Amino acid sequence: MKSQDVVVLFKLASLEDDAKDIGHESPPAGLAAGEDPYSVRALEAALGISKTEISASLKRSIVSGLAIKDRKTGRTKPSRRHLREFIVHGLKFVFPAKPGAMQRGLPTAFAAPVLRESLHSAGNLICVWPYAHAKDMGQSVDPLFKSVPEACEKDKRLYAYLALIDAIRIGNQRESKHAADLLAQRLE
Repeated sequence: MKSQDVVVLFKLASLEDDAKDIGHESPPAGLAAGEDPYSVRALEAALGISKTEISASLKRSIVSGLAIKDRKTGRTKPSRRHLREFIVHGLKFVFPAKPGAMQRGLPTAFAAPVLRESLHSAGNLICVWPYAHAKDMGQSVDPLFKSVPEACEKDKRLYAYLALIDAIRIGNQRESKHAADLLAQRLE
């Protein structure tokens, strides 16, 4: 398993959530009207991960049980229960995160909009994913994949998912539990 597999799975979850909210599937911003947002090409455009890597990621996710093939559509979709269990109990050990040097970037973990009001971290420094086009300064945290900040600017749901994941990776027990509870609500 690679860290980008988690990003791809949460993008698929984000697309499913969008389809549920809208009631039908409409192409996300930047896609042609007839283009399938679940296609490898569309995922490449949305995430900044190559088509080859996305294809390999989907295969790895199916083998690991974190994704399944939908019988009706043939699309790969995340196994939300298994994904939640992996994120809550294993991700911080497989892909650990530690705040680093001060840098400009996109707020993540406790500084992201999804957690900003409900949870405050000790200290006055925020955590950010390094991103040259951002305005916030904080301690840098390596994202799960280098293109995560750009992908999150295009997709607010994906941003919320990945910020919650970072809160689980970085936070202490209480903070991680709060983020895990919010993640579980979103994955239901």
